[in-house]
Amino acid sequence: MFAVVFLAIYTANLAAFMITREEFHEFSGLDDHRLVRPYSHKPMFKFGTVPFTHTDTTIKKYFKEMHNYMQQYNKTLVADGIEAVLNGDLDAFIYDGSVLDYLASQDEDCKLVTMGSWYAMTGYGVAFTRNSKYVDIFNKRLLDFRENGDLERLRRYWMTGTCKPGKQEHKSSDPLALEQFLSAFLLLMSGILLSALLLFLEYLYFKYIRKHLARSDQGGICALISLSMGKSLTFRGAVYEAQDILKHHRCKDPICDTHLWKVKHELDLARMKIRQLYKEMEAHGIKPSRRPYDLSYAKEIAEMETVL
Repeated sequence: MFAVVFLAIYTANLAAFMITREEFHEFSGLDDHRLVRPYSHKPMFKFGTVPFTHTDTTIKKYFKEMHNYMQQYNKTLVADGIEAVLNGDLDAFIYDGSVLDYLASQDEDCKLVTMGSWYAMTGYGVAFTRNSKYVDIFNKRLLDFRENGDLERLRRYWMTGTCKPGKQEHKSSDPLALEQFLSAFLLLMSGILLSALLLFLEYLYFKYIRKHLARSDQGGICALISLSMGKSLTFRGAVYEAQDILKHHRCKDPICDTHLWKVKHELDLARMKIRQLYKEMEAHGIKPSRRPYDLSYAKEIAEMETVL
């Protein structure tokens, strides 16, 4: 039972401190209910964008209530919106996904994160004059970059910033420390100390107390408290306890059989010696308190022989 309780506490502490605690808001995208119905969320969620941009135009066209609400939180520059999120003036800043990914990767403290799926995909183009001789050259070079993986390499190079892993306090859990498992180890130490105390008390009982208690406990009162203690105070109880152990014991090798035969032989010699002593006592006119052939005595001897 103690091992089960200790394992349960240890596992609970381990699971609690290994689970990553996300300290940012989870969004599904522009269609998130906190953005689509901003007035129904208490406390009201503060978010904005840069006015007169493609993002602002898209929101105005498809999410009129959202657009009207976010007017009070809009910023004139992208840098101002990022700064407002870092300072806590805004809960979220909506803008072009590629730009936000780049700015989040450049944050040295790694306190920025982009959430949700992209709402609309747009592309960028390079303008040339009509019938320009550089169009085919540019297209060929661009396809070569794409097939060779150069575009992906450039994207990783420029879009991966200086975010330090050691400062990603919002993305990972802290290392586990001893203090986080203090309760489990305190329980383990308490169990060890309690077991040592009980073992010491049991040693004192069998070494010093049992022989005195056996003289005074004639009525078997200690057996009402503990069956093991009651059995240990009488010879018959000790015999029964040994019988219970031997009943479940079976020899599996010849050496064990040899030892059992030796013990049985010693038992027979002891019985013969007891009979001889009883006869000598009767010859001197001493009446023994118990005959060697009493029924209860013979039954005990027979049971021991059966076990052996």
